[in-house]
Amino acid sequence: MSEMTVTDARSRLSEAVDTARVNHEPVYLLRRGRRVAALIDARDLARLIEAAEDLDDLRAADAARTEMVDSGESPVPWEEVKAELGLA
Repeated sequence: MSEMTVTDARSRLSEAVDTARVNHEPVYLLRRGRRVAALIDARDLARLIEAAEDLDDLRAADAARTEMVDSGESPVPWEEVKAELGLA
């Protein structure tokens, strides 16, 4: 994990980007000794976003299942869903 001040990052941006891209570790940018931003590899960011979206989907599905159980509803069979959508 690397850290550099925002001022240093201005003059060494290429080096900071290469560090994040090659090492696949964030480069934290500091202002007054506190982390204010981070540079990360674009593909790493895409994977993080995808993982966050997948987690969000799993949480939503779990909430829907819980709501279904709490309300006493039963699931609709897949064959019935396909028939209603004209896919059967």
